[in-house]
Amino acid sequence: MTPTSAQEHTYSQVPAIAEMPGAVARPKRRARQVAPLTPAAEPTAEWYARARLRRYLNVVVALGLLLLLLPVMLVIAVLVKMTSPGPVLFTQTRVGLDRRTVRPVGNWRRRVDYGGRLFTIYKFRTMYVQKDWNRDQVWAQPDDPRVTPLGRILRGFRLDEVPQLFNVLKGDMNIVGPRPEQPKIFADLRQHLHAYGVRQRVLPGITGWAQINHHYDQSLEDVRTKLSYDLEYVARQSIWHDAGIMLRTVPVILLRRGAW
Repeated sequence: MTPTSAQEHTYSQVPAIAEMPGAVARPKRRARQVAPLTPAAEPTAEWYARARLRRYLNVVVALGLLLLLLPVMLVIAVLVKMTSPGPVLFTQTRVGLDRRTVRPVGNWRRRVDYGGRLFTIYKFRTMYVQKDWNRDQVWAQPDDPRVTPLGRILRGFRLDEVPQLFNVLKGDMNIVGPRPEQPKIFADLRQHLHAYGVRQRVLPGITGWAQINHHYDQSLEDVRTKLSYDLEYVARQSIWHDAGIMLRTVPVILLRRGAW
């Protein structure tokens, strides 16, 4: 989930999340208990040391995966170009790390509060290019007619996310972390869900504690459930937790759990 007019997920309007077209009513789950998070303070030397170790692990894994998957990426690029008109890559603006949570507040000079630093995310294009694209926000749905046949396969095995390894090397993301959201959707979710902005205390990730424990969002309740996992991750973050999530991601991908 290539600069192009397709705008796979870019929208000019974002209505209230609870009123989004395609939202699915789901039974309420018992609220997950998460350790409360205290307001962000100036980090300690120990915090920086742990963050560096986690960052080293994520960069090393990203480099290894790029070398391993390079032939696969080349094949996918050719197939995307051959099977539907349009660019190979899709790019989009997402909300990243909120550096105000890891620096003294007086050092930031952001004029607009997006909730974090904006960056460009990369994906293999999985949707048809259309000039007159419906820009209203909708939930991701199974059997989405906008998705190409090849795109459905790529999404099923999360292969469309592979170019985000370059985001990891650039410092925009880690392998492990909360999924980055679009600015307008982020702003709306932050109004609906308490502590939604807390997930920006860490770099966003390709996979994460929420991603391996819950499927794609179909309702506000899904977002709330995944937020509880994200907050748990922020509270527990460690190099060993990251390594465990990476290992648990493998069967999720191979068995196509929670993907469409």
